[in-house]
Amino acid sequence: MPQTVAMATNQRWLRILTVVDPFTRECLCLLPDQSLTGGKVAHALELVVGQCGTPRSITVDNGSEFAGRVMDAWAHCHGIQRDFIRPGKPVENRFIESVNGRLRDECLSVEVYFTLDDARETLAQWQADDNLRCPHSALQDQAPAAFSAEWAMANDTTGAPPELLGTVT
Repeated sequence: MPQTVAMATNQRWLRILTVVDPFTRECLCLLPDQSLTGGKVAHALELVVGQCGTPRSITVDNGSEFAGRVMDAWAHCHGIQRDFIRPGKPVENRFIESVNGRLRDECLSVEVYFTLDDARETLAQWQADDNLRCPHSALQDQAPAAFSAEWAMANDTTGAPPELLGTVT
């Protein structure tokens, strides 16, 4: 479920695209940039789809980066339905809200970013740590990457099936 959060760096605001798989709880993308257009979001999601496969739907907020023509075309091209949460109802996007809360508490509020590259490097480290080392109670206290690998081996597949990966969060 893609979503963006904002943070300040060197007196300039950054927006962060966050993409989380609700089945494996893996953070699939953390993309900081000074602005996130539909084109940038579509490109980032194209990389996620290339890596993880095409979901049936994605749940997004009502930001212009998700509701514009570029995302319309991208979703249509891939046959992906966009499910928009109702304005002012972040609980409808609970997985992403949980990740964004942890991201803010563990990374954004305790680090200082002097450049965009600095923010990208720090967020990549946080993403790897979250996926590889942080246990999730919903995953029987396994880290998302371990759960995903175990599930793939047990089901002889490289990722969650389309019926379980119905929504990328």
